[in-house]
Amino acid sequence: MPVSSKKINLMEKEPCVYLLANKRNGTLYVGVTSNLPKRIWEHKTKIIKSFTQKYSVDKLVWYERHETMESAIQREKSMKFWKRQWKLKTIEEMNPDWKDLYDELV
Repeated sequence: MPVSSKKINLMEKEPCVYLLANKRNGTLYVGVTSNLPKRIWEHKTKIIKSFTQKYSVDKLVWYERHETMESAIQREKSMKFWKRQWKLKTIEEMNPDWKDLYDELV
């Protein structure tokens, strides 16, 4: 179950599902983590060879906190099967300007 919005403590473990994009309406990536600031930093610095590195997908455009890692993983798995239009709608509901939300985390 999603948890309300609040700034994330860098040291705190907090399960999150997130969507990255390379630009507005561009390539999307859905992921899950227990440490969102750290994971987004890894995407931005491209220290891990991955899909996001290959396609320069490092702009945090949406995220959702969860009470447990299990619920976050389940949400991520379901979102991977969502139609692209559903993902775009989800992003625009939280972040209509598609701004990079990473700076709000740290």
